This record gives sequence, structure tokens and C-alpha cells, in this order.
Amino acid sequence: MTSRFARAAAAGTALAVASLAFAACSSGPETTPDDVITIFAPQDAAQGQDLENNAFTELIEEKFDVDLKFETTNWDGTAAAEKRQISLASGDYPDAYMLIPWVDQFSMEELVKLGGQGVILPLDDLIGEDTPNLTAAFEKEPGFQELATAPDGKIWGIPAWNDCYHCSYPSKLWMNSAWLDTLGLEQPTTPEELRTVLEAFKTQDPNGNGQADEIPLSASGGATLLSYLMNPFLYTAEMYSNAEGVNPSALGAVNGQVTLQATRDEWRDAISYVTSLYADGLIDEGAFTQNGDALTAKGNSAEGVILGSVAVMHPWFVSADNEDGRYAQYDPVAPLAGPGGDDTYYSGGGAGAAPGATFVITNRSSEAKQQKLMQIIDFMVSYEGHLQAEFGVEGVDWVQPEEGDVALDESLEPNFELTTAPSGEQLKNAWGPMAQFFSDAEFRNSQVTATDIYTAEGYERRLFEATKLYEGHESAELFPFWEVKITGDTATELATIQTNIENFIVQASAEFVTGVRDIDSDADWDEFQQNLTDLGADRYVEIYQTAWDESK
Repeated sequence: MTSRFARAAAAGTALAVASLAFAACSSGPETTPDDVITIFAPQDAAQGQDLENNAFTELIEEKFDVDLKFETTNWDGTAAAEKRQISLASGDYPDAYMLIPWVDQFSMEELVKLGGQGVILPLDDLIGEDTPNLTAAFEKEPGFQELATAPDGKIWGIPAWNDCYHCSYPSKLWMNSAWLDTLGLEQPTTPEELRTVLEAFKTQDPNGNGQADEIPLSASGGATLLSYLMNPFLYTAEMYSNAEGVNPSALGAVNGQVTLQATRDEWRDAISYVTSLYADGLIDEGAFTQNGDALTAKGNSAEGVILGSVAVMHPWFVSADNEDGRYAQYDPVAPLAGPGGDDTYYSGGGAGAAPGATFVITNRSSEAKQQKLMQIIDFMVSYEGHLQAEFGVEGVDWVQPEEGDVALDESLEPNFELTTAPSGEQLKNAWGPMAQFFSDAEFRNSQVTATDIYTAEGYERRLFEATKLYEGHESAELFPFWEVKITGDTATELATIQTNIENFIVQASAEFVTGVRDIDSDADWDEFQQNLTDLGADRYVEIYQTAWDESK
């Protein structure tokens, strides 16, 4: 939930550290004994997670006769990326890295670079008869193996295959239905209808406290906000992955031609619309800079309900324990129909299914350790291991289904039900999303879920049903970058150009909306276009166009 726009400011520093890392890793580090495996991993202390003292860690240590030692970071994307790069640059890196895709995973470019330098090891020869569960997963979902295979044809790491239905449509808008009822309004269906609703939220005291304290529209980081508001004008992807610039989110495909969306007049019109909302005080001033904690503080304000609508993937910004019932007030708003229609929407294809890897083995790991690590991963891919790794202890964190229970996907047999952990103990016994190596649709959607979507127990069903509003509105302009293979010197060249352009568009978008740049000024628009050109926009498009043509 870290601000995407705040993270962009640190990109230059991270890139410099990355370069240092690659330069520093040429010599082999010292290793620890074969029964001691060191792992770099993120942990969430706020949810009670302590990887050194964790039920699943203890299970792994006993099952595989190893002692796990963790070098940890948190779930903040900026901090995690920086600490990972520093770890590599030190030369004293661990036996393995085990990451979370939406926090900070390895990009394909990083994998090929580090693999070529011998810092990380190829896994191809370690996958086979000794990893039956992983092999079976590759066979069941060929896209999983394809996702794991780098442009050079090798498997340098294992990605997360997280077939998360609600995650695959991240750019959602959640609106306070109680406020709509109070004001006698319907959910908006167009950008201008949205403006009318937001104006009413701002001026007509829908929370009834006699104060002008309502926030019509808020967000955390701005990525979802821009994607939702701009998609009625043109296809606008939301990057839901790891570090900035890893995916070519700014690109589209128009009539078979790779296009940098920010060079189009429709993009200018879209930003102009968002800017007008911001200028009229209809968008929270903190929408582009605040983190998740700040948004949650507003959603759970002790002064009462103050949020009219929020652009986030799901309504985590409000807690179920508020006595005023605000938890049940927010409902999803379908894609808006604008000049581009309502079929310009973006499907992310699964939040965890991003090219790259969450797990790699370094050259610090001995052959014995390599085998142990792959056995651990293979166990986590198995059904039994997955349940314990992601969720925790049976009977404590999850239970077997009972007669009458209903799976999230009602066409499936229910397989497990999660219990409600006390606050601050949700990950006390588990590795959580770090363990989502193979969460296919069958696994995820066989979870028992309450049928009342406005209870905490029915939350997953609430997300599942909400997402149905967005499915079917995918854009024909979506550029299938995951089908494109770019290797060698071209990949090295692309990595720099892509990082610079993607980060710059993130920054410039916020500057246009907040008035630092004037979207109505031809001079400012021309300067923006020149900035893109100077950063290599033409070459950026050319590289992807050539590779895409060759892949067809």
C-alpha cells in the first residue's frame, strides 16, 4: 500500500544501488554449514509475523532437518527494494531470496543479469523427479512454467502463480451507497455523472454532521485512481507488481502498433478530466502521496464517516469493527463509459502472475542446500504444504469444511475455511503471501466463504462478486508484453529506458493533476512530450514493437 508516486522519487537511488550490487557480486561469498540456510524475506510484524519464531518455519526446520536464518525487510516496496539491493551489493548475501511479488520481486532483467554473473543459480536441473509437485504444477498450468522461463531460455527463479480473480482487475472504485441513498442519487455511469455525485458528496453534508468534512474521492498512491478515472478516455493500465518500471504499463497496442499512451491526445483529455476534479476539491489532496495507514485512518475516523468513495482494489480502508456499520456501506462502481466507451478497462491477469521471480538461489548455496531449498519450495507447492505455508496451523488458522459450507466458487467442492485470527496475529503461524507459489483458481476458489458479503467472513465473496462488474470490459489496446522476449544487450538497454520512462510518467501524471504542470498549457504539454523523447520514448516503442513482431 506504499505510495507509488512516493516510490518513484527513490527510483534513481535504487537504480544506482542496483548497479553497485551487480558490480560487487562477482566474487563468491562465504557460506554457512549445509544444515543452516539463510534467506532474505519480507515479514509483517504488524500481523504478528516473526519468521524466526513462526509455526511454519518450525515445521520446515523439523521436516527437512535444517536451521533457517532470516534477513528480513518489511512490506514497504521502497524500503524492501533498497534493502534487497544493499544485501546484494554487500557481497555477503544469503543462500536464497524469497519475496512477495507486489512488494519487491526480481524482474526478468535482473534475473538474466545476476544469472549471467553467477550470483544466482539456474534451477532447470533441480526441477524434475525430485520436485514432483512443482513439475505437476507446471504441467497443470503451462503459463506458470512460461512465466518462470527467462528470455534466455533458463529458469533462474520461481515466480508466484497467484490466480486471484479480484486481483486481476485491480482498478476498482468503491462508493458509499448510504450517502447515495441519503442524497437520492444513483451510482454514476459516466465521468460527468461521477463529477455530479462527487460535488454532492462535497456540498450536501451526506454524513449529516453539519460540517464540511466529507472527502468525496480518495486513494492511496494514485495508481488505481488514475487508472479508473482515465480508462473511460483510453486504455490506462495500472501497474500492480513490484518495483516501478518493471512492467511497460505506459504502453498500449493500437491497430497492432505499440503505442506510448502518454503521447496521445486522449491521454491529455483523460488527465485534464482528473485535473478538473482535483482543482474543484473533489479529490483528496493526499490521494497521490498518502500511504495505506493514512487512508485507513480516514476510513476509520473516530469523528464519523468522511469518505465518499475510494479508488483501491478492495475496501481494506475501513474495518469491520466500526459500530456505525460503515464497513457495509461501500459498494463497487462499474467501469464508467466515456469517449472511449466502457470497454477500455484493464485486466491485470492476476496480481502475483508477473514476469520475474519471488524465489532464487544464490551461489552461496551448496549443492546440499540447493536440494533442500527446492524440496522446501516443492512442499509449499503441494496442497498440504500450501495450506500450512500461507495460512498456518490446522484447527487454529484454518479448518476442514463442514456439511453445508459453500466454496467461493459455488461450482467447486469446498476444501478449507479460514478462521478469524485476533488482531495482530494474522501471520503468527504462517508465511502468508510469500508462500503463494501456486495459488491456482481451483485452490483459491475452493475456500469456504460466508454468503453474507457484508460480514468479515464474507469478504472474499464480496470481492469475487464485485469483480464481475469489471470482467468483460477488457481493452483491445492491452499490450501483451508478457509474450515478448527481449535478451542480451537490447534487454540491458531497455531496462534503463523503461525504468526512466515509466517512473517519469508516474511523476508527471501527479504533477499535471496537482497543478505543478499545466495540462491546458500547450507549452507544458510540448515540454512533457519532449521530456519523453529525451528519455528515449521512440527507442522504447521500437524495441517492444520489434520484439512483438518477432514473437508473432
